[in-house]
Formats: sequence, C-alpha cells, structure tokens
Amino acid sequence: MYANEFDATMQMIRGKWKILILYELDDGEGRFNQLQRTLKVTHKILAEQLQQLIADGLVQRHDFHEQPLHVAYQLTENGHSMIPVLDTICDWGLAHVDRDHLTTVLCDETD
Repeated sequence: MYANEFDATMQMIRGKWKILILYELDDGEGRFNQLQRTLKVTHKILAEQLQQLIADGLVQRHDFHEQPLHVAYQLTENGHSMIPVLDTICDWGLAHVDRDHLTTVLCDETD
C-alpha cells in the first residue's frame, strides 16, 4: 500500500540501482551477466532489484528454453513510460546541482 501516487512512483524507482537498470534496459533486452558487468553490481543486489522491478511491473523476464539457459530482461510498457520521468529528474539535477558534486552523469543535455 502506498501513501499516495507520489509515494508509489518514488518507491518503484528508489535506490541506487533501479534507475541504472531501467536506463540500461531502455536500449533493448539485457542478460543478467551483461547487466552485472556493465553496472558493476553484486549478483545478490542485481537479483533483488530485478525482482522488485518485475513485481512493480516495470521489467519483464523472458526465459528462453534452450541450453545453456538464456534469460533476458526488458522493460514493460510501464517501464518505457518511466524513462521520460527519469529524464526529467536527470535534467533537473543537471540544471540545479554542481557537476563537481556528481560522481557520474547519467544523462547529458546533449542527449
């Protein structure tokens, strides 16, 4: 249960990794190991974050029934609709936070 619509949205994207995962999957599907290498995140944390994103309906898991086992993740329609929201938050941060205070820049005004 959420306190309100703002709370619901923020809970779905809260945390360090969910936004990074959503941005990575915005380009198409991603495999677990590829996401883990790209994001430099532990197996446990990535698995937990993906499970939460799946439960919230932002990401879907697709199992390919072949050997070796092949599992891919991709954004759902709701997940894709979250990207413009994240872009707006990113743009606000770039406009109002000194870049010297940022370890990494996820988006750039030239995008």
